[in-house]
Amino acid sequence: MSFEIIEVFVRSVTIERINEDPCKSVPCRVFLNGELVRETEDNVISLYYLTPDSDYTVRVEEGGEAEEKSFKTAHESFLLNVKDFGAKGDGLTDDTAALTASIMSCPADGTIYFPKGSYLSGPLFFKSHMTVWIPKGASLIAQPDRSRYPILPGMIRNRYDNKKEMSLGSWEGNPLDSFASFITAIDAENLSFIGEGCIDGSADKGDWWKNPKVRRTAWRPNLVFLNNCRNVRFQGLHTGNSACWCFHPYYSDDLSFVDLTISNPADSPNTDGFDPESCRHILLLGTTISVGDDCIALKSGKLYMAREHWQPTEGVEIRNCRLEYGHGSVTVGSEIAGGVKDVHVNKCLFLKTDRGLRIKTRRGRGERSVLTGLVFENIRMEGVKMPMTVNMFYCCDPDGHSAYVQDQSEKPATDMTPKIGSIIMRNIKATGAEASFICAYGLPESPIGFIDAEDIEVEFAADAKPKVPIMMDDFPAFSGKSFYIHNAKKVRLKDIRVGGAKDAEPELEAVEEKEISGLRYGI
Repeated sequence: MSFEIIEVFVRSVTIERINEDPCKSVPCRVFLNGELVRETEDNVISLYYLTPDSDYTVRVEEGGEAEEKSFKTAHESFLLNVKDFGAKGDGLTDDTAALTASIMSCPADGTIYFPKGSYLSGPLFFKSHMTVWIPKGASLIAQPDRSRYPILPGMIRNRYDNKKEMSLGSWEGNPLDSFASFITAIDAENLSFIGEGCIDGSADKGDWWKNPKVRRTAWRPNLVFLNNCRNVRFQGLHTGNSACWCFHPYYSDDLSFVDLTISNPADSPNTDGFDPESCRHILLLGTTISVGDDCIALKSGKLYMAREHWQPTEGVEIRNCRLEYGHGSVTVGSEIAGGVKDVHVNKCLFLKTDRGLRIKTRRGRGERSVLTGLVFENIRMEGVKMPMTVNMFYCCDPDGHSAYVQDQSEKPATDMTPKIGSIIMRNIKATGAEASFICAYGLPESPIGFIDAEDIEVEFAADAKPKVPIMMDDFPAFSGKSFYIHNAKKVRLKDIRVGGAKDAEPELEAVEEKEISGLRYGI
């Protein structure tokens, strides 16, 4: 057995067991400086209530084997208790002013501490070089009244040079005026949020989910918004009830989100769990997400942002995560005009989502919308209706049903044509599938580059109902279809086991190169 120390904070640490199992494995015991502190099956383990600037040794014992490693907690200059600034924490008093005072007073390398209690507040803006500690028993609760929310302008231009722009607010891939998120950081670095406490967006107590696609003064806020930030980390917290997306990193780099819980009601509108947009070097580890839309959606904006502020989303590692009850487990798109590359999804559980791996784009995203280097391996899916979909005719835009987007005949490739490169799948097991295992539809003028699937096992539900697998006009419903791939340059299917399919033979149309071996029916 072995483990790695993933993140070290001022008062906590997160480690990860190295094995082949998604999320959980055989029981282990965790010792800190010789004292037993945890017995668990989890692969990702966080330890709290440590002392700053201190040396520790962590030992993990598993099945008669053991490994030991040392670390030192980070430096802390001062600990600021929010109650010393007048915060009541009674869940009734508006603590916005006291919390803002504590944040603005915090020196470099300081920690803002929330003792046990419920802190009602309007949106809060955080700065660089600080830690926010919300331990178990402490809750940070958003004011549900939209009149308490300031507005972030979508785009601000330099008054002396109109070509210089700064995007503050964002809505579905465009720089548009939006209400400030409950937790906001702009141009911040070296910022950490730790603890086992709660960040509650209170959207269920306001009117954010009524007429959700109607702009009222400004667009809905997210729960957490990181704009142009660097080295921001979240650990352990329970988050949810967001007005819109939960976590929205935006043009930010070097981010980690470990051992979190992200939860929204299943019927809450557009409440994605984790949506990094035009970001680089992201780790999402050991996190459980259950929301009202896509659990994870990797984005890079619509056409204007790609042309004027181009930044692909790249270098994304998603590992040991449990993703459930959303529309898609891991989605790429559809606001994806800047492209996405180098994504690795490994050792995850997908449970009862509509789709598992979901890629969606369309004509008009542009030539910089290149999606490639997408690797999915060691994944278990249970009750996922459509385990893998790729759709280059995605219709959910104001012009999504236009002839330009939906015409299936070949059109000239232009600077408005998106591309999909390589999609690699390894060691995936899906039970309870309904529509199809893979449904992929490329553009005739821009076929999908390479779909490579190996060591796959899929079992269809005995009572599978017909479902339309991709959001494309006039696409038929499927039930128990193993593979449907249309418009691709190369498809490789190796060591695939299909059980319970009504239509097991792969249906590959307009595929230039096919390589099929080890395809077996019945499990």
